[in-house]
Amino acid sequence: MNQTKSEPVTLGFAITGSFCTYQKILETLQNMKTKNYNIIPIFSERGGTMDTRFQKAGDFVSQVQEITGNKGIFTIQEAEPIGPGGYLDALVIAPCTGNTLAKLCHGITDSTVLMAAKAHLRNEKPLIISISTNDALGMNFANLGQLMNTKNIYFVPFGQDNYKKKTNSMVAHVELIPDTIEAALAGKQLQPVIQSPF
Repeated sequence: MNQTKSEPVTLGFAITGSFCTYQKILETLQNMKTKNYNIIPIFSERGGTMDTRFQKAGDFVSQVQEITGNKGIFTIQEAEPIGPGGYLDALVIAPCTGNTLAKLCHGITDSTVLMAAKAHLRNEKPLIISISTNDALGMNFANLGQLMNTKNIYFVPFGQDNYKKKTNSMVAHVELIPDTIEAALAGKQLQPVIQSPF
């Protein structure tokens, strides 16, 4: 890492459609304002447009942009220049749904967030994944394992959020996102990765 103390880390923060975690994401972004980060938000097509019982999409997008002080990236076309531009020091996907996890593992690039991830990884810089998926220990278990062993990919420590009613569900400890970023920038995986139960 070549930044001096006065130079901020330029961080992509990509948000996919695990809507129930959005309040925690807002709190995490607010807390990250104390760090030396220039945060560029990236929204999945559903995350940036879909109203749910948890919040209105427009309100959420506005809050994220206000907290970060940057306009978001919303389309594949806007995300593609992350590769040739090489301007991100690290990219976080938080929350990362099982759908995004599976597609990332198999090289599918059909969304803004997946294009951002593919473009960023071409520069061999850290990609940090903060999972939120009901099938982490089920259909997505193989994908999780493969990505855990992929160069330049790091995981925010995670655990079972409801092991009695949702035995396959795993959710990241989002409060550890900043520590995971710092470790990843040094080429290390924050340990322990499995911190369970919640």
